Amino acid sequence: MIDDGAGRLLLVWKAGTPWFMQAGGKIEDGEDALSALRRKLGEEIGLSLADNEARSLGQFSAAAANEADFVVKAEVFHVRTQHTPKTQLEIEEAVWVNYAEATTMPLAPLTRVHILPLSQTL
Repeated sequence: MIDDGAGRLLLVWKAGTPWFMQAGGKIEDGEDALSALRRKLGEEIGLSLADNEARSLGQFSAAAANEADFVVKAEVFHVRTQHTPKTQLEIEEAVWVNYAEATTMPLAPLTRVHILPLSQTL
């Protein structure tokens, strides 16, 4: 979950999906969750994280956005930044939105069920 400290979340739209979601992705062999986050944020939106810039919020599960009948299990981190995203790889669009705007968007299940409520607690 990436926020700007002013009440906005960063959501991305990946090619081939109708949903907005968080930047990030799957853990590769030999990686831990934080290493995967750092790699994916660099690859997808051009964001480099220092060691202390991501705080673990825990593990969450929801229906997978792009794979019918699958469940995604995600290690969710909180990152606060003013970064202007540079969309790369499969990311077609990256937008900063407030909570009210986000609730009107087509959101991946993990984002709608877990990330939006979490965003209101930080």
